[in-house]
Amino acid sequence: MTKGIFPVTKFQVLRTPFYYYNTTLLRETLQIIVAEASKYHYHIHYAVKANANPRILSIINEYGLGVDCVSGGEIQAALNAGFPAEKIVFAGVGKADWEIELGLDNRIFCFNTESIPELEVIHALAAKKGQTAQVALRINPEIDAHTHHHITTGTKENKFGINLDQLDKVLDRLPALTSVRLIGLHFHIGSQLTDLKPFKVLCERVAELQQQLTKRNIQVENINFGGGLGIDYENPDGKPIPDFKHYFEIFHTHFPALPHQQIHFEPGRSVVGQCGSLISKVLYVKEGSVKKFAILDAGFTELIRPALYDAYHKIENLSSDEAGETYDVVGPICESSDCFAKQIELNKTHRGDWIALRSAGAYGEIMASQYNCRQLPESYFSDKL
Repeated sequence: MTKGIFPVTKFQVLRTPFYYYNTTLLRETLQIIVAEASKYHYHIHYAVKANANPRILSIINEYGLGVDCVSGGEIQAALNAGFPAEKIVFAGVGKADWEIELGLDNRIFCFNTESIPELEVIHALAAKKGQTAQVALRINPEIDAHTHHHITTGTKENKFGINLDQLDKVLDRLPALTSVRLIGLHFHIGSQLTDLKPFKVLCERVAELQQQLTKRNIQVENINFGGGLGIDYENPDGKPIPDFKHYFEIFHTHFPALPHQQIHFEPGRSVVGQCGSLISKVLYVKEGSVKKFAILDAGFTELIRPALYDAYHKIENLSSDEAGETYDVVGPICESSDCFAKQIELNKTHRGDWIALRSAGAYGEIMASQYNCRQLPESYFSDKL
């Protein structure tokens, strides 16, 4: 049986749980990103933290994107996948010395820096190697994007970035750091933004900031607006690809780039989120006193977002066409928080039914753990089954 986009008959020989990736959708998404970004000569760096599966990275590399990395491990994964070092940007609030040295040794494009102490360390390490490191300042634009507090990054209370009232102090310190060269400004206001209005506010804020820098005779070559564009978790089939056309139009319309200034973006979830699903089987249907539980062989070890963020993922029974019933859908992990959804309707569910947890291409496989000594799941691809 095949239900929707899932070749269930081919799943029969596969051990659950596993991640299933629709490579056709991934390629269609990448084609649209490249087409829309190229209208304005924008530079795209895929955010590796969303999904670092080697095959996913290899496919993304085929479309000429760069990468945004937040660890030395991600830099190495990007290099292993064939991404050119000159398209790698390295962000993150806590870069270890060895990670910085890895970036320096490979001559990556840019370090997105977040504090004076970090700039001083990069300067010292680059000086030892006789290099000049290219850096961008990650500025906290003080915009509340009204997303989940765990994925908000653009306000004064967050650990990320340089606050606006601290910027002059950083700029005053830079001239003495002769082994770093300021080439850009970096911004990121949050994640899973489906209302695009905050991006317009960001454009206006950055334009104002750029005017202030001009008064100090500072003009940077690159502006990096980060990522944050969300996906439709409730309707993955109806809206499988985010509105990149409108997204890029906002920046083109509302941000007046200086002559020869390069504009960069760092999408992650919006690239890979909808192409992946977590496939599981029902172990038991448990009749409680007040609830009915569908107990899966997948848990928060395979998809932690519902437990960590109270995140919603659409759940489908691929095996049943019977009338709907109400279930709490839970996993086998020895924690009460191992729950994917409460009181949702599924087609009547039985032991052995195939269950798909949709929109798991981002922050699914990459955040998997071996808690309870569980094995990490395998990954399969639509063009390889």
